[in-house]
Order: sequence, then C-alpha cells, then structure tokens
Amino acid sequence: MLEGILCIFHKSEEHYTILRNLWGDFDRSSIKKEEEDISRAGDAVTGFKPSLKLHRLTEITSPMAQNTTRRLKIVAGADSFGGCLKDSLVNHLRSLNIDVEDLGTSDKYYSVGEEIGRRVSTTTSSDTETRGLVACGTGVGVSIFANKFPGVYAATCLTPGDAVNSRSINNSNVLAVSGMSTSPESAVEILDTWLNTPFKSPCPASDSKPWPTEIDSFLENSVSEMSKIGEGGPEPKNKDTSSSCAICWLNSRNKDKPEGDFTPIEIMRGGSMKILRETPTSAVVRFESGSVEPAHHHTFGHDLVVMKGKKKVWNLSKMEEYDLGVGDYLFTPAGDVHRVKYWEDTEFFIKWDGHWDVFMDEDLDAANAAIGKEI
Repeated sequence: MLEGILCIFHKSEEHYTILRNLWGDFDRSSIKKEEEDISRAGDAVTGFKPSLKLHRLTEITSPMAQNTTRRLKIVAGADSFGGCLKDSLVNHLRSLNIDVEDLGTSDKYYSVGEEIGRRVSTTTSSDTETRGLVACGTGVGVSIFANKFPGVYAATCLTPGDAVNSRSINNSNVLAVSGMSTSPESAVEILDTWLNTPFKSPCPASDSKPWPTEIDSFLENSVSEMSKIGEGGPEPKNKDTSSSCAICWLNSRNKDKPEGDFTPIEIMRGGSMKILRETPTSAVVRFESGSVEPAHHHTFGHDLVVMKGKKKVWNLSKMEEYDLGVGDYLFTPAGDVHRVKYWEDTEFFIKWDGHWDVFMDEDLDAANAAIGKEI
C-alpha cells in the first residue's frame, strides 16, 4: 500500500530524477498509471524522458542537498522549559539522517543559547554548514544570547511563515522555538520549513513572489553589513573624540553651556544646579572651591559621579567618609545624613530616585566647625 510520496525534480539537460518516499510494502502495479502520468508530464515540459529512482526519505542526508554541496550539521540544546520540544525535534532531524550534536538540557537558563551561538559562530567551514536549534520557554531569551556572537543570526519562529521569512530575509542560521507555546507537530513543520528555505527565496513578506532586483541586492549586502556591526566605524557627530571616557566627554560638553543654564542652590552657598530630567530627577551640580554643604538628608537615595574637581563626603549616619575625584562614584541611601567639603571647583552628575528635596540638619557655622576639627 502506497502511503506517501515525495517527488523532488532535479533538472538537467538530459534528465529529471524523481525521488519517491515509499512507506511500507505496496503493490507496484497500483502506481503504474501514476508513473506513466509523471513520465508524460516530463515529456510535455522538457521533451526528455524522466528516469525513475525509488528511495526512502531517510536516504536524503540533507534537506538542502539540492542547493549546496556542504554537509549540514545542527547543534541543538534547550533549557528546562524547552527540553521536551528540543528532544522531539532532534529525533526528527536524525530521522532525516542530518548530523545532530545534542547538547542536552541545561538548568542554567539561556546559557545553552550562549553555547550554541559560540559553536555556530566558530565551527562553520568550507565543507560543513553548522546551524543551531535552541529552545526555551518563549524562544526569545536563548536567541538573544546566541546573537551575541559574530556571524550568528538567531530567529524566534512561532509559525512556518516566521521560518520562511527568517531564512529568506535574514539568512538565519539558528532557529529558536518556544517550548511553552509550540506543539511538537507545529515545531516539526516550522523546522522543516526553516531547513528547506534558501536565502532570498520567495516568502510571505514578498507576497510569495521573487524579490525585486533592488531588494534582492539589499538582502545580499545586508548579511555582510550585519557582520561589521561592533567592529568600529565613524564616531557620532559632535562627539569630542579627544576625551577617553564618558565622564570626561560629558564634562567637556558642559563647558560650552552658558552659565545661565545653572540655578543657584539658595540654601547652600557656592552651589548651582541644572536639572536634566524630572522623575527620576537627574542634574549636573557645581560647587565653588571651599564651599561646604552642611549636614543634611533627602527622602530619596541618590547616585553621583564626579566629573571635575575634588570633594570629601562624611556620611554621619554610617560614620564613614569618602574622598572623591574625577570619575569616582558614590551612592547615598535615603535618610542618611551627610556633610560635604569641596577642595576645588567641582562638578558632578547626580540622579535621585524621586523629586529633588533637601532637609538641613545643621547650619553652615556648625558644619565649618565640625570640618575644622576633622582636618
């Protein structure tokens, strides 16, 4: 009994080869008429007599065999949310006689995506095309980790249409699937579609028609352009490339700002501030050399980074003190009482967890007296 047929036509100047997948025993006389119909179809199209060869599907070593001479290898793995789905797909790949390296199921979420990305990035050669198959709960996390490696184009596919588009448009070489939302049957269909779709082939995005020449050229160049991302290139316009760090660069930009952009901090002599953003609030703060911030506290924690000058901070709540210079960072928790002395003209970036407020715990005279005892 004939249960299924797979016909693959290979066109040449002299013949068609028809590969048939025959499942189980059957009466050859039952398909004689069908073979004659196929033969007549070949004569009508090309004028050549097709030769008929019968094979089982498992004799086809790669779904891409008709398009490439390179051997196909799949590196597969999953986290615990995608393990069962990955096992089903690995079994399917092996039934197709495709070389599979199964890394198993990892209990370290997403780490398997990293490992598969590394292997796909480094093991493809002139005679072997290495692709990846990875599964997690959503299929997204593992694809993000895999994509950290150069030459890896991982795509999360939830439908066969996604698989066609990811291969045709993006030339994806790692298939990521969702263990929580994709059944084994659907995943097999997605995998087969992904394996058998060549780069730049007609796909749903092209309305199932060949890509126009302009887009075809764009797709061809996009792969090489993607591989260059992160390798450097022209600096953003208006960036001062003479500065070697982000803090120095930010400070250099502030030098060109009009002084009027800064508002004096009335309760703290010698200080001024420019609010950059509200809620959470960020600002650039300046204090003149010799200025003092008397002991005070805020209802929010704040982070600061010194961009210019030197200052000393006493955290009176924790009985700690900090000497800060250019590039130094300090976090002060909400409610901690602290006092500050500026040794030079100083500028720093600060970010609060909420709106800016300040509550004084001593006056300036008391602060100067306390600092005098310290130094």
